[in-house]
Amino acid sequence: MNKTLTIRRETEKDYEAVEKMIREAFYNLYVPGCTEHYLAHVIRGHEDFISELDLVLLDGEQIIGNIMYTKARLVDEQGNEKKILTFGPVSIRPGYQRQGHGKRLMEYSFEQAAALGYDVIVIFGNPGNYVSRGFKSCRKYNVCLEDGTWPAAMLVKELREGALDGRKWIYYQSPAFEIDEDQAQRFDDSLEKMEKKVQPSQEEFYILSHALIR
Repeated sequence: MNKTLTIRRETEKDYEAVEKMIREAFYNLYVPGCTEHYLAHVIRGHEDFISELDLVLLDGEQIIGNIMYTKARLVDEQGNEKKILTFGPVSIRPGYQRQGHGKRLMEYSFEQAAALGYDVIVIFGNPGNYVSRGFKSCRKYNVCLEDGTWPAAMLVKELREGALDGRKWIYYQSPAFEIDEDQAQRFDDSLEKMEKKVQPSQEEFYILSHALIR
């Protein structure tokens, strides 16, 4: 890692700067505007939030990246439950993106998660951003949603090889992600004005987020 770059846990004094960075990183990317900064704002107070895995990447004293983890679970066909992780939002400040900083932050977080005893991570994301970090299709690990579908965007990573043994698992995300859209809009409206725009990345996100693997 560049010697000017450091990773540490987020502190309360970082909250406003982190939320501002998240907003700038996601605004208009997936939809006109964004809600990721509001998710970060409220998720820290949820019982499933894992403060030990709430990390910031700094260039000197400037925060240029953040990743947040939340508990999730897998349940097999016999009702056995496995405690796992998901992360999000994960963000890199505009101007620092596509320079390997997200890789550094994620790889460090994987080490910390494994040290806490977790061995599986399930996320929803663009495979192009995550397969190089060891994530694979949920279908490869027999992990599906409660309705039996295999979303193309649902990706799985084993932090310990063999942690998932091939049996069928159903993924349950934390209720922490069930944010109120109206409250998110009011929160965004209280911040510095940013122009909402329609752009091609939003259609790409729509297609990917609705795609299923057969």
